[in-house]
Amino acid sequence: MLNIIGKLLINIVALLVVEYIIPGFELADTSTAIVTAIIIGVVNTFIRPVLQIIALPISIATLGISAFLLNVLLLWGVSYFVPGFTIDSFLTAAIASIVLSLVSAFLHKLAKDR
Repeated sequence: MLNIIGKLLINIVALLVVEYIIPGFELADTSTAIVTAIIIGVVNTFIRPVLQIIALPISIATLGISAFLLNVLLLWGVSYFVPGFTIDSFLTAAIASIVLSLVSAFLHKLAKDR
């Protein structure tokens, strides 16, 4: 079982991988990646569940597309609050959200198997 520090490290690495792969997704330095990972963790823990409950009827009607859009908007929103973390466009945020989810899931699975 991963502890909080382990999950944070995985999320930092996932952010750095996404920065490397996706043009327009930029982190100024490693300390920005650390702060960004913490803020994303806080947003995903406290804000996202409330918004998902509020948007549940829309999510059901759109077969989950609005849930994906909510994740994209939250990621893009974090870039406005963390200095040194920039996302150029909504399309970049959408692609980065997908890649970040895949890389993070892969790294969490890899760490869990060890």
